[in-house]
Amino acid sequence: MPRATNNPASKARRKKILKAAKGYWGRRKNVYTVAKNAVEKGMVYAYRDRKVKKRTFRALWIQRINAAAREQGMSYSAFMGKIHEHNVELNRKTLADLAMNNPDAFEAVVKAVK
Repeated sequence: MPRATNNPASKARRKKILKAAKGYWGRRKNVYTVAKNAVEKGMVYAYRDRKVKKRTFRALWIQRINAAAREQGMSYSAFMGKIHEHNVELNRKTLADLAMNNPDAFEAVVKAVK
């Protein structure tokens, strides 16, 4: 019996990897074995960084709130302590948005908790 290799499926697999490697530099974009490693590594980074993105944004919000709170004469930790003390139901994302785009509203929040 002759050997069957299922060429259409293997060609499709290689094509899928090379398509995912489009835009990579050098042999990473057109040599299958090199592209396969690069794409797999990229997928690992993508998986990891979907988690890291959440941390990064939280850090950004904290920096923005801290800067805005200091303009009102308060530190970040004191401000957040008073927010929780007064049961203000605003999360860091919302507070950072207020601090950036609506400083008057943020100032009102600070005055409410002082």
